[in-house]
Amino acid sequence: MLCQVVFVKCPYCSHAETKVVDSREPDDFASVRRRRECLECGKRFTTYERAELVKLLVIKKDGRREQFDKNKLITGMLKACEKRPVSAEAVSHAADEIERELRRMDTTEIPSWKIGEMVIERLKKTDKVAYIRFASVYRSFEDVESFEKEVSKLLRNK
Repeated sequence: MLCQVVFVKCPYCSHAETKVVDSREPDDFASVRRRRECLECGKRFTTYERAELVKLLVIKKDGRREQFDKNKLITGMLKACEKRPVSAEAVSHAADEIERELRRMDTTEIPSWKIGEMVIERLKKTDKVAYIRFASVYRSFEDVESFEKEVSKLLRNK
């Protein structure tokens, strides 16, 4: 095992040099748990490291920019899935997939319509009624004909 010297202050004696004795990735792979040993007093302690993600900005229809909020995405999807046989876990998983896809893009500024289309594609595969509900709000259906047209497209593509 490679032991590297890093500069994390010891919580016991405030010495700046410690070494990593053990590293583990938790189940979520979002952070790394490290056991460290102080090179001065010899006491051990645990640190957690996680990458700081670049902030994503959503460009709204009116040109405003706001920070991407995965909870807002989940809330919108849950509303569409209300009283449908879609688990909160499935919605959360879909939101995670969308966020990962957004982070793989070459830009940190994403138009809101692109996120909406990603949600629509996932809901279309998950639950047709939830898809229609979300699409009706997202695409601002004005009348019954708009609903009929969307349902007809859905039925043709079965």
